[in-house]
Amino acid sequence: MPNDTLLVRKDDLHASRLHAAEELRLADGQVRVRIERFALTANNITYAAFGDAMSYWQFFPSGEDGWGIVPVWGFATVTQSLHPGVAVGERLYGYFPMAASAVLTPDRLTPEHFTDAAPHRSALHVLYNRYLRTRTDPLYDADTEDLQVLLRPLFLTSWLIDDFLDDNDFFGARPGAALLSSASSKTAYGTAFQLARREGIEVIGLTSAANKAFCESLGCYHRVLAYEELDQIAADTPCVYVDFAGNGELRRRIHTRFANLKHSASIGGTHVEQLAASGAGKTLPGPRATLFFAPAQAKKRSTDWGAAPFGQRMVQAWQAFIAKVADPKAPWLLPQRHAGGAAAQAAYAEVLAGRGDPRGGHVVTMAPPA
Repeated sequence: MPNDTLLVRKDDLHASRLHAAEELRLADGQVRVRIERFALTANNITYAAFGDAMSYWQFFPSGEDGWGIVPVWGFATVTQSLHPGVAVGERLYGYFPMAASAVLTPDRLTPEHFTDAAPHRSALHVLYNRYLRTRTDPLYDADTEDLQVLLRPLFLTSWLIDDFLDDNDFFGARPGAALLSSASSKTAYGTAFQLARREGIEVIGLTSAANKAFCESLGCYHRVLAYEELDQIAADTPCVYVDFAGNGELRRRIHTRFANLKHSASIGGTHVEQLAASGAGKTLPGPRATLFFAPAQAKKRSTDWGAAPFGQRMVQAWQAFIAKVADPKAPWLLPQRHAGGAAAQAAYAEVLAGRGDPRGGHVVTMAPPA
């Protein structure tokens, strides 16, 4: 049975094509899963943009020179199992290829999760190799699967950014401001939701003029400014900059304007064409822009607090956030479902181009519509 997969050119993210690969025969100890829903967000574009530099292409090799498979977060159900510890019908949350199905090699099984022990993934970070078993997952709610695939991996990053800044006392910028670019993005407003609880920090969202009203409607930013309104912030404000956009020109303006810029963090790249420019941070005044790597902060806090307390704090933060996002009176996010390879390809192109309503979120299955 063919496994519909979306392939992307590694050297030209705008070039994509559908490929009907034959399903691989299972070896002893392996399982096959049907990928039933996954999210497409700017986070996935970051995975593709940094695919070579940060090994994201290695998780699901395409087998075709120059072509890669973009990883996605989603839910899947086990349809075939040659592993005694994983039953057919079990539901999993984790990192999957943009495809209709995948083969996993479960190892280090616990009641809560297992790790994919495929040899080509052995050197990759455990955060991406771990599959959570929904029946014991404290964050799982069958009624909010769409919101989970859209927000869960992003909110974990948001939560860790907030913790990282607080852990470092905002690098001396408190009292002061946190400037968040691409303020309409899900990771940015998740970070703002967390930062708004911190004393002595004004959370300022920076966005396009078209998205300003949306960002203001969320209520998690103390102020929202269009990119051309930077001069409304006093130039001597102690501040940290959290760059979700990868916009080199915006970074230059911020580093040049704010003499008391204490830290400059790069999170992702929603403006893919400017990623190269954004990498020129070493020539800018002020602190050198530093890539924030969420798994490193997660590892530090798991050590500082212990694994169980780390998980408990994460669950509490997630529950507070999702309750706000899913408020039926004023929802922050409205999932948009897409079924079939062609629909998935179109959704990928829309996210790559930065188009669409910021209140919408793409939830995709590669299976054809019923």
